[in-house]
Amino acid sequence: MKITRPTTATLFIACAGLLSACTDADIASRNLSKSADMFQINRRIVFYNGITGDYILSVEGLCSIGNNDKDREVTITCKTGPDAYKKHFLGLSDNVTYFAEQIDSAAVNTYHYKVIFKPSAIIPDVDLK
Repeated sequence: MKITRPTTATLFIACAGLLSACTDADIASRNLSKSADMFQINRRIVFYNGITGDYILSVEGLCSIGNNDKDREVTITCKTGPDAYKKHFLGLSDNVTYFAEQIDSAAVNTYHYKVIFKPSAIIPDVDLK
């Protein structure tokens, strides 16, 4: 059996089919999340007790919510200056949860995906001791 390589036209049609399944809301949501992870979105993250209704903690600023956190844990990383960051580790329980509010509106393009290329992430800064 001979296996042939797909042509450029076939790949283009396949990619167009995948992209057509995305709605404007999906693209806008994804782009807002990427902007927040680049510390471009002002957020307020509030942790509260679901039983008592009391607020436990509030974090506000240019903050990114952890994406690959352990189960029942959340990390919040905030930019506090040009090259300054703070990272908070919070545990979640049956009665403690959180919500995140985007404080300011942000313009995002719903027709194009946002791609962020950071050479510094590919070529790490190595400290020798």
